[in-house]
Amino acid sequence: MYQYDEFDSRLVKERAEQFRRQVQRRLNGELTEDQFKPLRLMNGLYLQLHAYMLRVNVPYGVLSSRQMRKLADIARRYDRGYGHFTTRQNIQYNWIQLEQVPDLLNELADVEMHAIQSSGNCIRNVTSDQYAGVAADEIEDPRIWCEIIRQWSTLHPEFSYLPRKFKIAVTGSPNDRAAVQVHDIGLRMHRNAAGEPGFEVIVGGGQGRTPHIGKTIREWLEPEHLLSYLEAILRVYNLDGRRDNMFKARIKILVHQIGTDKFRQLVEAEWAAIRDSELQLPQAEIDRIAAHFAPRDYPQRNDAGDLLAEQASQNAAFGAWLKANVAEHKTPGYAIANISLKSLTAPPGDITAEQMDVAADLADEYSYGEIRVNHRQNLVLPDVAQEQLFELWEKLAANGLGTANIGHVSDIIACPGLDYCSLANARSIPIAQEINARFQEMDRVHEIGKVSINVSGCMNACGHHHVGNIGILGVDKKGKEFYQFTLGGSSGRDAALGERTGRGFPAAEAVDAVENILNTYVELRAADEDFLETYRRVGMQPFQEALYGTA
Repeated sequence: MYQYDEFDSRLVKERAEQFRRQVQRRLNGELTEDQFKPLRLMNGLYLQLHAYMLRVNVPYGVLSSRQMRKLADIARRYDRGYGHFTTRQNIQYNWIQLEQVPDLLNELADVEMHAIQSSGNCIRNVTSDQYAGVAADEIEDPRIWCEIIRQWSTLHPEFSYLPRKFKIAVTGSPNDRAAVQVHDIGLRMHRNAAGEPGFEVIVGGGQGRTPHIGKTIREWLEPEHLLSYLEAILRVYNLDGRRDNMFKARIKILVHQIGTDKFRQLVEAEWAAIRDSELQLPQAEIDRIAAHFAPRDYPQRNDAGDLLAEQASQNAAFGAWLKANVAEHKTPGYAIANISLKSLTAPPGDITAEQMDVAADLADEYSYGEIRVNHRQNLVLPDVAQEQLFELWEKLAANGLGTANIGHVSDIIACPGLDYCSLANARSIPIAQEINARFQEMDRVHEIGKVSINVSGCMNACGHHHVGNIGILGVDKKGKEFYQFTLGGSSGRDAALGERTGRGFPAAEAVDAVENILNTYVELRAADEDFLETYRRVGMQPFQEALYGTA
C-alpha cells in the first residue's frame, strides 16, 4: 500500500488550512454561495437537498484498517453514524455541517486521506480493479500505474479547469472489473507480440445523457510513455472540448463529433512534441512506486478445498456465500473475500460506523490490515487464508455483512436519488430496497444466477443504469415517478449500452416489471447461461412481450 511522502503530507495539510479560511469567509458573509461554490467543489464538498455532502477519495479503492477506523469515527462525530461507498470507490458523508469541514479534513490528513479533486472539472479519483495485485488472471498490478497517475494529476496546473469532470480507470486483467470502456480514459494492460506489458488506450467512454462506449485510439503503449500520452489526450480535450454547453462538454462528445481517427491524429501529433520530454517515466521512479505494491511474503498454506467443501455441505448459508462472494487468489491456499453492502436494512453502498469498525478489525485479523472498495459499492478483503473463510463468514454474518449475493439480483448499484440529490428526478434507494425485499430468499437469488441491476434517479446516470444487464432510470412525469428499463448493458470486457424496452412503469409497478423480466429470462435460458448471454441470444422481443403484451 502506498504511503504518503513529505510532499503528499504537506499538500493535504496546507489544503485543509486553506479551506478553513475559505469556510470562515463564507460563514462571515464575505463570500456568497455562488462565490464559495467553486472553492468547496475543489475540496469535494457539495450542497445537496438537505445538507452538505463530502466526498472523500479512496485512491484506486485501497484502504488500510487504520483509515477505515477513521472513516467510522468521522461517521459518528460529523455525520449520522454511517457512510456511503460510491461507484468511484470513494466514500460520501451526506449530513455534514459546513463549519466542521476543516476539522474533518485535518483528521483525514492524519491518516493519509483527503477530498481534493473528488469533484469539480478536473481529473477525479483514479479507479481500478478491486482485486489488483492478488487476482489470478492479472498481467500486472494496476495500482502502480494508478498511483503514478494520481501524483501526476493532483493539482496539475494545466488540467485544473477542464471543460468538464474527467475520469480515468485502469485494469491489469483481461477480465475487466474496472469498467474501463465507460470512462473518459480507460487503460487496459495487455502484452504485445513480444510479450511485453503495455496499455491499450481507450478514450471517450461515459454515461449520462449521451452514453458512449469508449474507442481504442492506441492498441499498445509502452508504460514509460504513459504520462506523456495522457497529457497529450488531456491537452487536445482541454483545447477542443466544448465550454459553451455543460451537457456537451465531456470528451466523449468531442470524440464522437470529430471521429475516432481524427481524435487519434490530434493526440498523436500532440504526443510527438512531448513524448521524449521530462514526462517520460524513468525506470527508477516506476520501481520506487512499485516497491509500495510489492507482493506479500505469504506464509505457505495448503489448499483447503476439501475442508471448505465439507463446511459448505454442513452449512448451506456458508456454501452460498462461498460460491457467490469468494474469488480465486493468485497465491495457493488464499482467497479473495467480498463483503456485500447490499442488505435489506440499508441503501446499497451504505455502511454504519459500527460495521466499518468490524471491517477494520476483520481486515487486521484475516487480511493483513487491507480493505478494498469496488465500483459496485461493496468491500473486499483481498488476502484471506482459505482455512479461515468459515470463521470470517461467521463474524461477517453476525454483523449484517454476510449477504451471499455478489453479482446476483440483489447486488444492486443505486445512486442516492431524490432522497438526497438535488439533481434527481426520482428516488433510487426505495426501488433498490423493494427489489431486494422481493428477492430476499437466497435459494431464489442463486437459482436466477448472475445478473446486474443498476438504478439511477436521473439521466446523469450515477447509478450506471446504461451498463446494467437490467438498467432502471427514474423519470418525473407530471410530478409522478416513473421508471424506464433497459436490457443488455454491460461494463465488462464485452461492454455494451442497454436497449430501452419501451414505455416506463409507475413506481408501484417497477418491481413487478423486474420480476417479469427475470421470470422470462429463467424460462428462456439455456443450460449455464447467465442473463446477458440469454438476452444476446434471444433479443428484446420476448421481454417486451412479457412486459407489454406485444413487441
